[in-house]
Amino acid sequence: MSLVVVGSVAFDSVATPFGERERMLGGSATHFSLAASFFTQVRVVGIVGEDFGEEEVAVLTRRGIDTEDLERVAGGSTFFWRGRYDFDLNAAQTLDTQLNVFAGFQPKLSEGSRTASALFLGNIQPGLQSAVRSEYEGGGLVGLDSMNLWIDTQRGALIDAIRTVDAVLLNDAEVRSLTEEPNTVRAARKLRELGPRFVVVKRGEYGAALFGEEGFFGMPGYPLETVVDPTGAGDSFAGGFFGYLEGHGDGDLSQAVLRRAMAVGSVMASFNVEGFGTERVQALTDADIRQRFDDFKSMMSVESLQLASALRSDL
Repeated sequence: MSLVVVGSVAFDSVATPFGERERMLGGSATHFSLAASFFTQVRVVGIVGEDFGEEEVAVLTRRGIDTEDLERVAGGSTFFWRGRYDFDLNAAQTLDTQLNVFAGFQPKLSEGSRTASALFLGNIQPGLQSAVRSEYEGGGLVGLDSMNLWIDTQRGALIDAIRTVDAVLLNDAEVRSLTEEPNTVRAARKLRELGPRFVVVKRGEYGAALFGEEGFFGMPGYPLETVVDPTGAGDSFAGGFFGYLEGHGDGDLSQAVLRRAMAVGSVMASFNVEGFGTERVQALTDADIRQRFDDFKSMMSVESLQLASALRSDL
């Protein structure tokens, strides 16, 4: 079993009311692959510059992530983002974006990535998502994420890409914007009519909702007293969700398995926000994950308690 993710690998500089960091490891593919690596074998496809050193590569390889398709451009600089959060940690203020080598990113898939058993398309340009999807030969589950930039500027191309995948993961504002529906339930239904088997609507600290063939399911966010940096939380949710499906589902996309994957995503996102960038997830252990499920279990309803118990036995 293996899961390949195509997306950005970056350096982020972030300031929040609780501190700041300069040029820490970030990017959608980075956060996704680290979270997913606790549940399945992961391959990352991305592009970095000469400034991306062995220390950064080691963050990935220590988790067993295959970096064969992480392209390094001699003399180039890695994608860089600088942002700030005030006390409303749901709203990031972008202060600087430097695409650098990411501006010319043309994903190159090795044989191992083309034939992986699952594929996740991070929020890169929709045309690139479609190109990678057409190159993928694995025949497994294919998921897609996107962002407001592509919804606003390349809506048609993004819809074309969505028609080719099994799963779409977007936040609630993105789902409504893409479908031009003010109601999230109607918006998710409209997205599913394009072809995906299920749609996951990410709702930040409030959790996530899944709309699929068997109906609707909502999962709360894990309640935290300490939130340091929300950067990458949505990608960590997606990594936990997809990683669990690939590592435990055996192709089963029943409601029970999807609910367990939602719980995994919620827990992995909760760890991500407890530290800057990838700091918390880098230090994470399987025991930490199991303990958090025990804590989660005590906060949930009777029905969800049964779900958490089944999930814990799978970890």
